[in-house]
Amino acid sequence: MKVLLADAVSAECGRLLEDAGHEVIDRPGQARADLQSTLANCEGLVVRSATTVDAALMDAAPELQVIGRAGSGVDNIDVEAATARGIIVMNAPGENTLSAAEHAWAMLMAISRNVVRGHDSMVQGQWSKKGLMGVELHSKTLGVLGLGRIGREVATRAKAFGMTVLVYDPFLPSGAAEAIGVELCELDAIWPRADFLTVHAPLTDKTHHLVDARALSLCKDGVRVVNCARGGLVDEAALLDALDSGRVAGAALDVFEQEPLPADSPLRSHAGLVLTPHLGASTSEAQDKVAIRIAEQFNDYFARDLVRNAVNMIALEPQVAERLAPWQKLAETIGLVHAEVMDGQFGEVEVSISGEIRELPLRAFTSAVLKGFLSVLLSERINLVNAEAVARSRGFEVREVRGNETDGYSGLLTVRLRSAEAEHVIEGAVFGVNHPKIVRVDDFYVETDARGDVLFVQNDDVPGRLAAVAAVIAKYDVNIADFALGRNRESGQAMNAVHLDNPLGESALQEVRDVQGVHWARLVRMPR
Repeated sequence: MKVLLADAVSAECGRLLEDAGHEVIDRPGQARADLQSTLANCEGLVVRSATTVDAALMDAAPELQVIGRAGSGVDNIDVEAATARGIIVMNAPGENTLSAAEHAWAMLMAISRNVVRGHDSMVQGQWSKKGLMGVELHSKTLGVLGLGRIGREVATRAKAFGMTVLVYDPFLPSGAAEAIGVELCELDAIWPRADFLTVHAPLTDKTHHLVDARALSLCKDGVRVVNCARGGLVDEAALLDALDSGRVAGAALDVFEQEPLPADSPLRSHAGLVLTPHLGASTSEAQDKVAIRIAEQFNDYFARDLVRNAVNMIALEPQVAERLAPWQKLAETIGLVHAEVMDGQFGEVEVSISGEIRELPLRAFTSAVLKGFLSVLLSERINLVNAEAVARSRGFEVREVRGNETDGYSGLLTVRLRSAEAEHVIEGAVFGVNHPKIVRVDDFYVETDARGDVLFVQNDDVPGRLAAVAAVIAKYDVNIADFALGRNRESGQAMNAVHLDNPLGESALQEVRDVQGVHWARLVRMPR
């Protein structure tokens, strides 16, 4: 096979490919026209972040079978276009974990001891310790916001420095924090206790400006802040204000809301900041690791049709795929609803199929459930291929069961989330050929279409509660398209699934939650 290395990667990549008998074309940095011409007869393409792999480039490469990203992010690759063309897209996740964690520590230590400012004063011919007093790390408290692969490495190193480690991660399985000797906390418990904050969360709508003006106002005076994860997790304007006021004693940023950082950015001139140009993965070791991983994956694919770390592939027989399609859609939706509706630190996901679907590939259901669940929680691309691996890497136990109980349905899909303290269950069934419905939410049996904008409301089962909720919806000029009710006589509560023509805004949702007798209300936007 012929493989083009379109960006500069470690020489190990080409060597491993050639040792396996492949022809390697190592031409990084080609002009677009030359790139298209070179790629025309290639079966494999390896890139980093410099080359944009779009539909037009793929169309110029009719022999292309696999694209490898020597790294984790695939933002520069049109994955949907690749999928439509039957091209596998692989990446090499996790290979830069240690480099990124170590860079975060380099930044944290630089601001704790004023290393950069001290260096600058020496270069300018000075010998002055004035204004360069630092702080020890020992006995200090570190707040780690996000305990994924990198956050975990940062946290374990903090223990070696004798630090107390507080962790915020709303989706961390119960027991995972205790296992590495750190304390799991809510954000508002971390702000006033932390001497240092380091951010390692994915960037999502929920984590954008995770460290904002309010958060910084709650921190102790002299806190120090590090962001080597994603630009946008820290509100840069609020950070500058906090530096000016003295609330923040120092900060270090490797990532920015706009990259490259504009030359006139006020961040560049602030004496309290240490800045680096997104160097988290820029070590020779990390670059070797990602290059070797991609070469090994290419060799496995070309030699044995073994696909690893693909972000866009699942293989099913056509007849099975057709029968499975509505059930996979339902499974993904149930995973999404679980993530949007249920609160708690869950460590186990159980997927059970029974009835006429009992003999279908169970893994296909599990992957779809986890795709829906994790897509809400994480910013990285989650699909049917990588969902289970991502779940397990974050500490979830995944169980699969072929059950016997169908509750009267021809086929039944049951998804349970468990922690040490609680269990939540959602069940669904497909009616007819392609009509998926949710039929149970915890102790409430409520049949509702698994599509569109649905407001789930749990309330006391007494007169007037539903009318009050409907009045709030009408107040905001939103039409109710459909409605389903489930009652639990033992608890005296009811579950309402209200389908809306348009979603409610946050202020309207809060009014629903404030209705007397409403225990909780969540809006879930399911695929239509």
